[in-house]
Amino acid sequence: MNPTGITGTLARNAARRPWLVVASWAVVLVLGLATMLTLGDRFSAEEEIRADLEARTADTLIGQRLNGGVEDPAQEFVIVSSSDLTVDNPAFQAVVAALAAEIAAHSDLVASVETYYDSGQEELVSFDRQRTIIVATFAGDPQDAIHDALPVIDLIRARQIPAPGFEVLTLGAVSVTDTFNTIAEADIARGESIGILVALVVMAVVFGTLVAAGLPIVLTIVALLVTMSIAMAVSHVANLHMGVVQMIFMIGLAVGIDYALFIVSRVREEREHGLNTLDAITRAGETSSKAVLFSGLTVIVSLLSLLLVRWNLLTSIAAGAILVVAVSVLMTLTLLPAILSLLGDRINRGKVPFIGYQRAAAGTEATAHGFWNWTSAAVMRRPLVSLVASAGLLLVLTSFAFQLNFGHETLNILPEDSSSMRAFSTFEREFPGADYQPVTIVVAADDVTTPATQQAITGLLGQLASDPFFGAATQVTAEGADLVRIDVALNGDGESEQAIDAVQRLRGEYIPAHFAATDAEVYVTGDTALMVDTTSMVRSALPIVFAFVLTISFLLLLVAFRSIVVPLKAIAMNLLSVGASYGLLVLVFQKGIGADLLGFRQVERIDAFIPLMLFTILFGLSMDYHVFLLSRIKEQFDLTGDNEQSVASGLRSTGRLISGAALIMVGVFGGFALTDLSAMQQFGFGLAVAVVLDATIVRMVLVPASMALLGERNWYLPAKLAWLPHIHIDGAPARGTAASRDAGERSPEGALAD
Repeated sequence: MNPTGITGTLARNAARRPWLVVASWAVVLVLGLATMLTLGDRFSAEEEIRADLEARTADTLIGQRLNGGVEDPAQEFVIVSSSDLTVDNPAFQAVVAALAAEIAAHSDLVASVETYYDSGQEELVSFDRQRTIIVATFAGDPQDAIHDALPVIDLIRARQIPAPGFEVLTLGAVSVTDTFNTIAEADIARGESIGILVALVVMAVVFGTLVAAGLPIVLTIVALLVTMSIAMAVSHVANLHMGVVQMIFMIGLAVGIDYALFIVSRVREEREHGLNTLDAITRAGETSSKAVLFSGLTVIVSLLSLLLVRWNLLTSIAAGAILVVAVSVLMTLTLLPAILSLLGDRINRGKVPFIGYQRAAAGTEATAHGFWNWTSAAVMRRPLVSLVASAGLLLVLTSFAFQLNFGHETLNILPEDSSSMRAFSTFEREFPGADYQPVTIVVAADDVTTPATQQAITGLLGQLASDPFFGAATQVTAEGADLVRIDVALNGDGESEQAIDAVQRLRGEYIPAHFAATDAEVYVTGDTALMVDTTSMVRSALPIVFAFVLTISFLLLLVAFRSIVVPLKAIAMNLLSVGASYGLLVLVFQKGIGADLLGFRQVERIDAFIPLMLFTILFGLSMDYHVFLLSRIKEQFDLTGDNEQSVASGLRSTGRLISGAALIMVGVFGGFALTDLSAMQQFGFGLAVAVVLDATIVRMVLVPASMALLGERNWYLPAKLAWLPHIHIDGAPARGTAASRDAGERSPEGALAD
């Protein structure tokens, strides 16, 4: 057969020159591995926000007017504790002095080391005087220190018990980032293992042979390696956040395996209907490959909307997802047809015990009285009741989404038993005069020494002293007298709701009350203030991203199915499943319902990046199943004109495959939900439950019920849009004959007969 589209042409050319394609991808893989081994990565822990946020404006002013044009240096707060001695004991002082000297010995990395014994600052001593803080300030750029200063962190951790009865903990940007990276690497390995195991089991059941089950996994691993090599190379020239790694592995495993699953299944189906291997691959390229390309482009275009948010965490993980989807699609369209051509009917070798070779046609006429036929018939007998009940359930879950409280935390996403969180808890509990996350007030004016400005500063400090959540304050004036920096300790967790309320009081009440009559500009920064600003930025971006994704989805489905009704229904159903997943996030993570049972940590807020990422990714992924199902229904409807029979046929022909693909995604996302980082728990859980809802309530109930109620109106297209092109995303398998097979080539049944 001669291909008529680009995907069919790619598939046929790859199948005709398989060794050339395999060799080309092998070269790409070798170059990628060489890049990974030689260059390494420079993924950043810095969350660079290029939007005009108050906290960032304050940081810029501090750098320009107070720090000589450089950022505040990175610091580590090393906590030395004794079970029985106080800081006044000479033995305690000797332990601190020895550790401080070892840290200072790294003079190329450490700019200064400060102890209580040097400065006499009581803020560096705990309530009970059995703990003290060593402040190590790193030299150079704070972001370079994240990578370069790790030898100092290793030294400190090696001295965790410097003497009997003593313990050393450390807290700072370098150690927290290292803790995050260590946990993330373990989480990726665990999530990847769970996802691959689930995928292998599901595909073994779907296909019944080990070769067919293993091929998608092998290709996905290659796609992950190629994508990671590209990301690592890019990290040397662009500020890629370390979150890109988790995103590449999570999304890459899910879509890579699913895309290959659809193609392998279609090729085997076409072989069963009599096409030779080359024509079967071409036919799969003309149909299923086109659906894969459509789905991949939808995911990519949806994720492009996140680039509108000028936050490198969000743009990095979006870029990682876009990159791995693009590589997976390209590999599915080229390398997979080449390997299928080389394997031929050997794809059906390695029969799985008790399951055996599963005919692709088993989901069509062979199961006319099976589960999927029974399901569609039951729903379509009472379509209105089915529609109201299923939509009602999703709406109830969606109602909890309006209680979604999101923010962006840095420390509280770590496990409570991690060394960084133990250090943070000790710091907050034992050192009331010091603060790891202070609020910084920046007063900028031509002359900050004027009586009016000084009076305003004095009044503000007095107001803060009367607020129980604010602690001790320190003040520094720039040499040019054009800026005053005031650092104020917070009496509590800087990522708590109380801290957020305190910053909002400071900005909304205290500062306007004291500085309204001055010409000074006053800004608030610090970790808490930045979290407030970031959350506000994300809230502002939500309508823009939602509108972009919904518009693109509508246009793509309009062109694909030449119907106004189909895209409107698809958008409504996707909104319901996404809204329900938001609601479940609130119930499980914010309200704690079932959190302990599932091993999740209850939190005050859902991480700010999750609502945006969930929305864009889920709309793209759900399009995959929706297109696959509706295209089969439309194909049958065009042939028969029987709406009810077409829906039943569509569910029968896609039920087994889509259910398998959904189970794979749930396994992958669920594996990453079982991690130690709370943000990844939320993200993996949100994706997993959304896929479950989409593959069950939406596809099994809402789709057939709505199709039954609307009948032929499902395919309504206004006459003014008749000019839209005819694009057949997928179609019924071509019916060939045994004579069309290559001479001497066995059918799948023949292969099994051996």
